[in-house]
Amino acid sequence: MERGPQEAGAAEPQRAVSGRARRLAVGGGALVVVAVLAYWLGSGSGNSGTAAPTPSPSPTPSATLTVPDLYERVGPSVVVIQAGESFGTGVIAAEDGTILTAHHVVEGAKDVNLTFADGTKAKAVVASANPKLDVAALRPAKLPEIVVPATLGGGAAVGADVVAIGNPLGLTYSVSTGVVSGLNRRSQDGDLSGLIQFDASVNPGSSGGPLLDARGLVIGIVVSIADPGGDEAFAGIAFAVPIGVALGGADGDGPPGDGPLI
Repeated sequence: MERGPQEAGAAEPQRAVSGRARRLAVGGGALVVVAVLAYWLGSGSGNSGTAAPTPSPSPTPSATLTVPDLYERVGPSVVVIQAGESFGTGVIAAEDGTILTAHHVVEGAKDVNLTFADGTKAKAVVASANPKLDVAALRPAKLPEIVVPATLGGGAAVGADVVAIGNPLGLTYSVSTGVVSGLNRRSQDGDLSGLIQFDASVNPGSSGGPLLDARGLVIGIVVSIADPGGDEAFAGIAFAVPIGVALGGADGDGPPGDGPLI
């Protein structure tokens, strides 16, 4: 988004292409036993002639959600960030209202202004930051009446569906879909590494927003796009810092952090 020139890996983490990045089964014998038991319960165990009730199967929870469901679930956790001339996105990551975003969105800003999904506006300060990973945590001075933190966790797999929510080009609360197209990507200059590559459309203003898996888990923080034309426009490739790395974990291929963000 607002990051300087970067290049994204294409075939392997060590190789890069030119471009500017803006940062279930039961055995047969068991079935016979079940059938006999059912017959006994239904007709041979009593004189009332009333068969034993058949238990209803428990519903199996869906492993995935539709995109509208994802947006309804996670949208209230997304925040609009205005930091000086920089415009970006954040996601509520804890019950106390701590917000994760991209470091370059708030870097050097004297005033950081937030707008929550319910319209609540607040100032914020940078509580912690890791410029090496391009992630930061913000502490709001005021919270909405109802705080809805997103659920963090999960991993990325190549080909898995993903959804990005953010504020690209000032178009707040925009949703885009795609797939994970690569893992362990590295920028050409080495500033960022271990990144999730994905093809859901993002643009400047999307920086700091959540990258979600099909269950609605935040698996990454959006930090950059590939920009081979130098016009700060989405070219089909974008990148996110894995959530475990963003939180100060040891997963991924990124540089050492400066400690946990939250």
